[in-house]
Amino acid sequence: MSLSFHQQLVQESAADEAAFRAIPVILRAVTLGVDRDLYVEFLASAYHHVRHTCPLLGLALSRCDQDDAAYRDGLLAYLDEEKGHEEWILDDIRALGGDADRVRQTLAPLAVRVMVAYANYAIEHISPYALLGMVHVLEGMSVALARAAAGAISATLAAETQAGGFSYLNSHGHLDESHVELFAKLLDLIDTPERREVVIQAAKDFYRLYGDVFRALAHNLETRYAA
Repeated sequence: MSLSFHQQLVQESAADEAAFRAIPVILRAVTLGVDRDLYVEFLASAYHHVRHTCPLLGLALSRCDQDDAAYRDGLLAYLDEEKGHEEWILDDIRALGGDADRVRQTLAPLAVRVMVAYANYAIEHISPYALLGMVHVLEGMSVALARAAAGAISATLAAETQAGGFSYLNSHGHLDESHVELFAKLLDLIDTPERREVVIQAAKDFYRLYGDVFRALAHNLETRYAA
C-alpha cells in the first residue's frame, strides 16, 4: 500500500522534526515547564508570526493557478479559521501581566522576521505550495508542543498567576482530529512530484527557521539574566 503524501511528508522530514524537538529550551518546556518571563517571550514571538498567517494565506491564494480550485478552497477555509488568533495571544500576554500594547508595537525578533520573510519569498518566488510546508511545521509543532507542554508550563506558573494566559496554547492543544484530517486531505491534492518536492523542502526549511525562533528565545533570556 502506497503512502499518502501526508505520510510521505512526515517520513521525509522526520530527521528535521527530531532535531527541532531536541532543542534544549523545547525539551525543558515539555518536561519541566518554563518561567513566566520565557513564556511571555514565547507569546510575543508567536504574536509576530501568527499575525502574518492570514496575509501569507492571501498571498498564496493570489499565486495559485486559476484551475486549482480545490487548493484555493482549502486555503480559503484555513484563512477563515485563522482570523483573529493573534489577538488571543495579546489577551494571554495581558492575563500574565505583560505589556500587550508594547508587543504589538515592537519590532519582531530577528529570527521571526527572517522566518516570515522567507515564507513570503517562498510563496511568491518558488511556489504557493510552499505554504503547506510552513503550515505543516508551525501548526503541527504548535499542536504537539501544546499537548506536551501546556500542563508543565501552567504548573510552573500556577503560583504566579491564576488569571489564565493559556488560550492560545490550549487552542492548539485541543485541535480536533478533523483539523488534522483537513490538512492531510489538502496535502493529497498536491499530485505532482514537483509540487510535492516544494512542500517537503519547505517543511525542512521551516523546521530550521522555527527552531531558530526558540533558540533565540533561550539566548535572549540567558543574556538578560547574565546582565
